[in-house]
Amino acid sequence: MIINGEIPSVRLYEDEECIVILDINPVAKGHALVISRKPYPTFTDVPEKTLHHMMDIARKVDQKQREVLKAEGTNIMINNSPASGQEVPHLHIHVIPRKEGDGKTPKLDKTKYEEGEAALYGEKLRLV
Repeated sequence: MIINGEIPSVRLYEDEECIVILDINPVAKGHALVISRKPYPTFTDVPEKTLHHMMDIARKVDQKQREVLKAEGTNIMINNSPASGQEVPHLHIHVIPRKEGDGKTPKLDKTKYEEGEAALYGEKLRLV
């Protein structure tokens, strides 16, 4: 496991809730992973306090990438369950440094709603 040091990694940060490492298969150099210490499988399994802390650390990683790597932007991503591309069932946040024209834009296949379909989805998914 990466968390306990069994698998080598380049650590950028660690505390009682999470660690930050460089991704071994980066989309761009400096691509970092914020990983929860406890093995929560998905976004919905992680306690709110831990998730908030991890997002705060991801923000600090973003700031460091912008400062040191001169990143012009970042992709902040969580693949949540295998259907979304999650390969390891342990919550982690990708922080990927980006530069204009780097050709690394993650593409999501897009779809369209049929007439009136968006309103139906809206009713089903409304939170209030």
